[in-house]
Amino acid sequence: MKRSIPLKLFLITFGLFLATTDAGQPIEVHALAMFKEAIFDDPLLVLSSWNVLDSDPCNWVGVSCSGNQVTKLNISGSSIKGFIARELFQLSALQELILHGNKLIGSIPKEIGSLKNLKILDLGMNQISGPIPHEIGNLVNIVKINLQSNGLTGQLPSELGNLKYLQELRLDRNKLRGSVPGGNSSSIVSNTQGMFASNVTRLGFCRSNSLKVADFSYNFLIGSIPKCLGYLPRTSFQGNCLPIKDIKQRTSEQCGSPPQAQTRNTGEMKRHPTPDESNQQTSTSRPVWLLALEVSTGVTVGLLFLVAIFTTIHRCKHKPSISIPWKKSRSDRDHLAMYTDPNVLKDVMRYNRHELEVACEDFSNIIGSSSDSLVYKGTMKGGPEIAVISLCIKEEHWTGYLELYYQKEVADLARLNHDNTGKLLGYCIESTPFTRMLVFEYASNGTLYEHLHYEEGCQLSWTRRMKIVIGIAKGLKYLHTEIEPPFTISELNSSAVYLTEDFSPKLVDFESWKSILTRSENNSRCISNEGAICVLPSSLEGRQLDIQGNIYAFGVLLLEIISGRPPLCKDKGCLVDWAKDYLERPEEMASVVDPALKHFRDEDLKVICEVVSICIHLRPRDQVSMQDLCAILESKIDTSVSSELKASSLAWAELALSS
Repeated sequence: MKRSIPLKLFLITFGLFLATTDAGQPIEVHALAMFKEAIFDDPLLVLSSWNVLDSDPCNWVGVSCSGNQVTKLNISGSSIKGFIARELFQLSALQELILHGNKLIGSIPKEIGSLKNLKILDLGMNQISGPIPHEIGNLVNIVKINLQSNGLTGQLPSELGNLKYLQELRLDRNKLRGSVPGGNSSSIVSNTQGMFASNVTRLGFCRSNSLKVADFSYNFLIGSIPKCLGYLPRTSFQGNCLPIKDIKQRTSEQCGSPPQAQTRNTGEMKRHPTPDESNQQTSTSRPVWLLALEVSTGVTVGLLFLVAIFTTIHRCKHKPSISIPWKKSRSDRDHLAMYTDPNVLKDVMRYNRHELEVACEDFSNIIGSSSDSLVYKGTMKGGPEIAVISLCIKEEHWTGYLELYYQKEVADLARLNHDNTGKLLGYCIESTPFTRMLVFEYASNGTLYEHLHYEEGCQLSWTRRMKIVIGIAKGLKYLHTEIEPPFTISELNSSAVYLTEDFSPKLVDFESWKSILTRSENNSRCISNEGAICVLPSSLEGRQLDIQGNIYAFGVLLLEIISGRPPLCKDKGCLVDWAKDYLERPEEMASVVDPALKHFRDEDLKVICEVVSICIHLRPRDQVSMQDLCAILESKIDTSVSSELKASSLAWAELALSS
């Protein structure tokens, strides 16, 4: 349809309006501030020096400038978790963008194509998903692109062949499909803005003369290798679905059925007139009086907007242009909706609120609560017992960033499948009333914390405790070494260990997604801890975010299990500090054992002390892993009935309790 003159005037004045409202903050500061806002977890505090009130960002950590323009952003290996804000690509002078080795999620914004001066793009070793945007072909000066070890999907954009200065391209270890664009491959040519790609674009990588290093391995690529890439090592194409026998490829089961070719028949495509041609065809038939009316209306609307602009400028002079993170208006939340990804949860069961309400007796059966959540127990009709965790957050505090973070965490929890990890059954997302819930398989015996500190101590015999220890170790070994990428428990303590009817432990990570709620409420990175749950000292909070943090927490948990004391209590102090003296004198370790226990095995206690010392670094070992610790515990601790009977004559009584 023809754009009327009033509409054109509206767009011009509205663009001027936006330009004036953003004028209060330098574009460099604004772009970096938006990047920082999209990062919701910064465990090493690398962005703590980024003060949005500072008009000169050149002294911020990771930021390098030339003159007053940002030319390099290097925040690598910092464990930051969040999204890549599209406003970051307003840094027009940026030459190097290095965000390697973090925990970034979401997709690569298409606005990346605006960085005409970019020479190095390194987003490798993150958790980025979605397709590679076709706009990446607009990076006319790019020399190096590293997108390896992410979760990128879709096809390789043929626009990569437009990058005549590209020397290094690393796309390995993703989920890319389709063929490698090249002159002799059957790749699918992208259809940009409805126009057919040129022959130059069809050449794909065969147009690039500078490419020296490229790695396409461990994706799901099909077809043939373009002859123009024959100079690359054969290992650059291994681990795909290519019909090549001399290169290691995926199995047919992993590749699945080949995707249907999405060809475009150029001969049958009907050409539609362009908007300018349509305007020319229709403008001659419009009456003169109607055009005059449109002109007068446009002038009136334009004048009204000019008045609004001057009013806004006047107000901006009296108000600081500071945006409060996470406090978004409705329009802002709509703007952030671009970060949601419906495909993330396509393989996870979705429940509706009504069926969960029925299962949980109108949400009256509350079995746990904190400032962040409520936990309900329920029974599905004809199904299992469930534990439903409902997030306590107001809709006005929810943003697009939080939504995708929530979805990502649900998908992460859903992939866990082990006897000693909690099983996520599904989730619930509804708008009215605002609802975000997780549905877990119910562990009928409560938490380990409750049994250690609320129940009678004799309920957990020594043998039963040793079985729980080994079960926890097996669960952590699975999470750290048997799945990819590894999974860590955000806050590993006895409250994160749930027990089944036969006292088998199950690790459940609730804090990983609850911690983001604290960020949304007060913009801090603290993980809330309520009730009687004892936590590690604040100096150790950051360590809980990685594998070594889990190993340290496992050592503290072992002390808690054998002593029956919480990790930190007001009257008795820190458990680790108290136990260190005994750990250094193994002959006195018996003093650490829970008084509620009638007997224990000295051999087992020595093994526990050995593992605890390794975990809390009293006896350091290089690159210690849960696989090593689990092997020590399984090989040296005997949990058979005969071993318990040999330990003490009183074991007969405890054996009856354990049966």
